[in-house]
Amino acid sequence: MSFDWREFLELAKGLAGWPGVNYSAEAARRSAVSRAYYAAFCWARGYAETNLGFRRTGTAEDHRLLRELFKKRKPLLASTLNRLRGWRNDCDYEDQISNLHYYVQNAIKAAGDVIRQCR
Repeated sequence: MSFDWREFLELAKGLAGWPGVNYSAEAARRSAVSRAYYAAFCWARGYAETNLGFRRTGTAEDHRLLRELFKKRKPLLASTLNRLRGWRNDCDYEDQISNLHYYVQNAIKAAGDVIRQCR
């Protein structure tokens, strides 16, 4: 069965502390992967701005530009960010994900790796 996208709204209400919300573990896990990516991306972006002269455009293009910068300076980090973005895209756009548990475990680990590499 396809994912019920309305559950993301219910999860948003739950995260906001609203009472009487109803969402599945799948909605929470998909959101965990997405949040792990953004934790890594934003931390790496801040590191790149401070240490490598990265200038954000304020557009979605920043995701690609940041990975390109890291390809030159820290290729493993660029690769990790790329994998994280792929998992996040799957969780945010695909109706079905066959091994979501794998995505969650690996996204959390990968995000931690990126943050450690940007200290």
